[in-house]
Amino acid sequence: MGHVLVTGATGGIGVALVDALVEAGHRVTAVGRDVGRLNVQGIEADLAEPAALAGVMGAPEHAEAFEDVQALVHCAAISPVAAVADADPETWRRTLAVNVASAAELTRLALPALRRSRGHVIFVNAAPGTTGVARWSAFAGSKAALRELADSVREEEAPFGVRVTTVYPGPTATDLLGEVRAAFGRPYDPELCIRPRTLAAMIVWVLGAPPDAYTAELSVVPSPH
Repeated sequence: MGHVLVTGATGGIGVALVDALVEAGHRVTAVGRDVGRLNVQGIEADLAEPAALAGVMGAPEHAEAFEDVQALVHCAAISPVAAVADADPETWRRTLAVNVASAAELTRLALPALRRSRGHVIFVNAAPGTTGVARWSAFAGSKAALRELADSVREEEAPFGVRVTTVYPGPTATDLLGEVRAAFGRPYDPELCIRPRTLAAMIVWVLGAPPDAYTAELSVVPSPH
């Protein structure tokens, strides 16, 4: 069992993932804001400011967290609902910073340890990562960029033995999805969605792949009702 860094650990999927990783015997370090309320080691960092992450992660008190990292799971995301005509530059900057740039920077910072451990990077994307969505341009654009980031890292780091997986979850029963559906004026029924703990179990399964093969992309959809 290994040491896993998780971003977005205080969100619906992240909370479930931290619990699932701990139950599976992994040591977890959560990265983000308000991680002090979690019952795991935490590193306070503002993912909306990726340029500051190197200083935060390089602090002496956090050095140990990067020495033996075996997996990095990016769950952090924000999801503003706004058409291009209504999305100001700050909406774009913040969305791309949290959803893409911070993931790229944390991956860069963790790569020395991930190369040593022949570790695994998992990017939790979304179905909009493969298609445009009206009134969701910043989010959909960021998820498309996250897909390309994952594909690039996979090719670049293959010679070092680092695995890279993109997970594409369908609608998952989280507070964030409820807020997004409300903004779109659409119904939200958690019973018709993937349960966060189910998605978390699948991510733990991906991390447990045998040495000769792994899942590069995983699409997860709700079961038929």
